[in-house]
Amino acid sequence: MILEYIRYRISEHEAAEFEAAYARAARPLAQSPVCHDFELSRCVEEPRHYILRVHWESLDKHLKDFRSSDEFRAFFAEIRPYVDAIEEMSHYTLTEVVGTGAGAPAPPTLYDWAGGGEAFERLFHRFYELVRADELLSPVFAGMTAEHPHHVALWVGEVFGGPAEYTAHHGGYENMLAHHIGRAITPEQRRRWVALLMDAADDVGLRADPDFRAAFVSYIEWGTRIAMENSQPDATPPPHAPVPRWGWGMAPPYQP
Repeated sequence: MILEYIRYRISEHEAAEFEAAYARAARPLAQSPVCHDFELSRCVEEPRHYILRVHWESLDKHLKDFRSSDEFRAFFAEIRPYVDAIEEMSHYTLTEVVGTGAGAPAPPTLYDWAGGGEAFERLFHRFYELVRADELLSPVFAGMTAEHPHHVALWVGEVFGGPAEYTAHHGGYENMLAHHIGRAITPEQRRRWVALLMDAADDVGLRADPDFRAAFVSYIEWGTRIAMENSQPDATPPPHAPVPRWGWGMAPPYQP
């Protein structure tokens, strides 16, 4: 990773057009596969001073790949009038001194990012429609109540950071465990359950950005494997445990 800083001195009467030019230049800059992110800032104490910060994949990628690209030519065409206003243009690498302040906003929960309770209600109502029509899973859910999709939506919503309604009104972990004891779920049934849920997620338009789906699928894989193990005749699962709380893991939430 390399950071480029370009410091400009722009007169007051040029400021509006300078910012407009950079707004146009931002489009080809954002299209470059070697540019990770960028921002243009204006000094509060000295409004004639601007700083452009660009996060490049590497120094080589910036100086060779970007500067020989069509994106650079389109970018430079917009900012060319302001080249003489540059006072500094340098590259920097990060040191080991990094951190996040206490005032930094927390990322949204997976529950909020997905669209809240309504999104999970849509998901599991569609999922159990698919289950009822599936030859492998429909016998397993032959005695399913009409409220079952709603209860599973509450459980998964709570796992993903939503309100603890399943725990408050439906017995929490102990009740969910009881639904799996003695079911003898097979690996084929588990895989079909996962596959149908992924189909349902696409059918109802659940958020499809890679970071969310990676976190979503990681819980589904983990949860269904735990459920399968707990369902075996010789299983001795712990009788009491907290409802798991799932987060983003290593991937940050996607920001368009």
